[in-house]
Parts: sequence; C-alpha cells; structure tokens
Amino acid sequence: APAGQSTQMVIGATPETDFQILYLSRFFYRQYHLKRVYYSGYVPISNDNRLPAIGTPVPMIRENRLYQADWLMRFYHFKVEEIVDAENPLLDTQLDPKLSWALRNIHVFPVDINKADYLLIIRVPGIGIQSARKIVEARKFSRLNMHHLVKLGIAVNRAKYFVIASEAPAKDYQPMQIKQFILAEGNSKYKKNFSAQLNMF
Repeated sequence: APAGQSTQMVIGATPETDFQILYLSRFFYRQYHLKRVYYSGYVPISNDNRLPAIGTPVPMIRENRLYQADWLMRFYHFKVEEIVDAENPLLDTQLDPKLSWALRNIHVFPVDINKADYLLIIRVPGIGIQSARKIVEARKFSRLNMHHLVKLGIAVNRAKYFVIASEAPAKDYQPMQIKQFILAEGNSKYKKNFSAQLNMF
C-alpha cells in the first residue's frame, strides 16, 4: 500500500517474552517493510474455553514499554539485543528502555555535548531527536552549558547524569544511585501534580 502497512500483536495471551516480541517486530520491519507494529494487551472477551485464559490482566505499562522500545529501534538506531536479550528478556517496568540501557552501559557516559557525535547524543536519556539536532546546530556558534540545554527544551533532570557541558564535569554517580534519583524525582512530580489537581476542587 502506498501509505504503508501495519500489523498488531496481542501481548500476554501466550508466554512470549518482550525479547521475542521485539525480535519479531524487527523481522516485520526489515522483511515486510511495515510502517508500524502495534501492541495490545490481551483481554479475554468471552468465556469461550477456546480462548487462552490468563490469571492477571496484562499491565498497561508493558504495552507502553514495548512502544518505547519499538520507537528506539525505528528512530534511535538501537538493536533489539541492546534493549533486551536472552538473559534479560523482559523490559523494565520502572524505567523506560532508553534509561535502562544507559544505566547498564554507564561506561559510555558522560557524553560531552560539545564534541559527541549526533548518534551518541540521541542515546542520552532526556534528549530526543529534535533536541539532538538543535544541540549539533547550536554548538557551531558557541560552547553549550546546562543553561543552554534548558533553553533548548531538554529534560535536564535526566540528561544531567549522562552529559558534561562547558562548565563543571558530571558527578560520578553509580547506576543504582542515578536510578533512585530519577525515580524519586518522578514520584515527587507525580505527587505535586496530584496535589494541584485536588486543590482545584
């Protein structure tokens, strides 16, 4: 089809891991040149015993993580084996796949935003494709610092653990420390937003 074709995979009706699912998605993209693969958690719609029975519903977060991993494969040049593998076949439900990869590969960081290649910059948590392009363009005119990253709209609360700019170098945190910092910041932001919504009533 001129506009491209897509397919949908139902997740959780059978015991395939995220690694197997993403491996199949890669096959679809490469061999059939599909435009999109969609992921939907399995929900039994009747008591028909021919349908698979599951003990607990597929959590929405699993769908979300698969979409994030799919995005990394299609636009960020990640290989399936970098996101999940046979030894670690399930996506982390606490962390998005990009952050999870960064913490497992902490030796790659910190990245110098004034010197690093574009393909490395897009692997930094908190920096998207458009932001990475802005960084590459902006640094042609002056050395960038954290203030510049904020003005470029980058999620500095994440990126700050993985980059160095023109000022002080990044602090040498361990992966578990970074994980706890980011999770704590996320919980704090959620509580603040929830409290703000309650105050509206």
